[in-house]
Amino acid sequence: MVASIVRIRSLHVYPVKSCAGIALDAARLGPRGFEADRQWMIVDQRQRFLTQRTHPALARVRTELGPDRLTLSVAGHGSVSLPRADDAAAAAPTMIVEIWGDRVPARSAGSEASAWLGDLLGMPATLVRPSAAMHREPDPTFRGEIAAPVNFPDAYPLLICSTASLADLQSRMPAGADLPMNRFRPNVVIDGCGAFEEDRIHELSDGDLRLRLVKACTRCATTTVDQESGQPGADPLPVLRGYRFDRKLKGVTFGQNAVIVSGVSRTLAVGQALRATAREARAVP
Repeated sequence: MVASIVRIRSLHVYPVKSCAGIALDAARLGPRGFEADRQWMIVDQRQRFLTQRTHPALARVRTELGPDRLTLSVAGHGSVSLPRADDAAAAAPTMIVEIWGDRVPARSAGSEASAWLGDLLGMPATLVRPSAAMHREPDPTFRGEIAAPVNFPDAYPLLICSTASLADLQSRMPAGADLPMNRFRPNVVIDGCGAFEEDRIHELSDGDLRLRLVKACTRCATTTVDQESGQPGADPLPVLRGYRFDRKLKGVTFGQNAVIVSGVSRTLAVGQALRATAREARAVP
């Protein structure tokens, strides 16, 4: 295996699935990914998850994390605040919610937040958080035997993208088509590697911290939504389809999903150097 050094360019958490993210100078790893990442999710009246794929207006929902409160806000629609503590929802009855075919137990985060979201979306909506009994893990075909519990991301604890890959994609877009990194909603953005070299990275490490990159991330319509306005923006999917279509995964790819091999409770920081160990050939972990 060949090793090189990359650096963390930026770190991001998305407290509510499919709502706006928060850029951080430092982020602490919990057992399910970054603390506060996808700890809440919005479901419809059938308890099925909602995302920007069908409700692009969610991109306009700004999130703010205080020491004890999560605040959601939308320009022209006001704001709503709710407790961050898990025990704040402990008294709420358990409901079974669905996310990508997984049916898992969750609890309402409160009627005020649900009413605020329902008014924004023009339909019944409930903000939920995982119950203590909830357990989700990604497909073992890719994660192998590594335990990788998650809250409400699509599948994996972390998503890693590189600045070089975005620059390569941007260079292929039509003139005037601006494509910021927030379209791809990464947790960790790295630089110091070539375009799409993250596809060949086996692990990123720093001492006892080991993050294993296990599966290319197939991209969806969320990448076409302007993350500031919630309106259609420059569409990268046709361009990606021209040179980033993965037949096995049946989709276009950008970025790598990762699991935590070791290092829970470690804090990652912008500017931090990570050792990137490459594999000669991609194999099932």
